[in-house]
Amino acid sequence: MSEYEVFEDPYCYKGTTVLKNKAKLRNPEHLQDFELEISTLRGLEPLPRGSFDPAHYCAVHRHLFQDVYAWAGRYRTIRTGKGGNWFCYPEHIEREIKKLFKQLHAAAFTPGAAKADFIAAAADFLAELNVIHCFREGNGRAQLSFMYLVAARAGRALKLARISEDAFLSAMIESFSGSLKPLERQLKSLTD
Repeated sequence: MSEYEVFEDPYCYKGTTVLKNKAKLRNPEHLQDFELEISTLRGLEPLPRGSFDPAHYCAVHRHLFQDVYAWAGRYRTIRTGKGGNWFCYPEHIEREIKKLFKQLHAAAFTPGAAKADFIAAAADFLAELNVIHCFREGNGRAQLSFMYLVAARAGRALKLARISEDAFLSAMIESFSGSLKPLERQLKSLTD
C-alpha cells in the first residue's frame, strides 16, 4: 500500500493515515499484511459473475475486500491521487465509469478477436479504469481481477501468476500520462 495524497480523509483513523478496517488494525504495516493476505485468499475463490458493467466491477472489489473494509465495493467519496497525479474526482466517478464500461462491447473484447486488438483495447481500458480509481484502496487488485474476467470472456487466459509487480506498476504509472506501450507489453506477457 503506497501513500495516497488526500484532503481530510474520513476513511482513516483520526490523526493517522491508517484506513479504518474491520480488524481495527492501527499499524499501517499490519494492515497492509492483513489486506494482502485476505484479498489474496478471496482472490482464490471464484470471482463474482455479472454483466461486465460497473456494478459487476464493484462486486469484484467487494468480494476481494469484504473482510477488510466496510466500504468495499463502493465508490470513494474523497479526492485522492498518487505521485502528484490526481485521480477522477469522486463527483465524476459514476459518469466516467459508465462511459468507460461501454468500451467492453467493442469487437476486441469478443472471442475470435485478434490478440493484438485485445491487448491494445485491454491496455486502454485498464489505463482509463486506473485514472478513474473508483475505490479508496484496492484498485489495482480489483482492476487485475476484473481484467482476468474480461479476458476469459474474450477467450483469452490472463495468467496473473506471471505478473512482475514492479514492471506492471511502472507500466500503469506510464499509462497515466498516455503511454500505453509498456502496459501492452505487460498484458501480452500475461497472455502468451
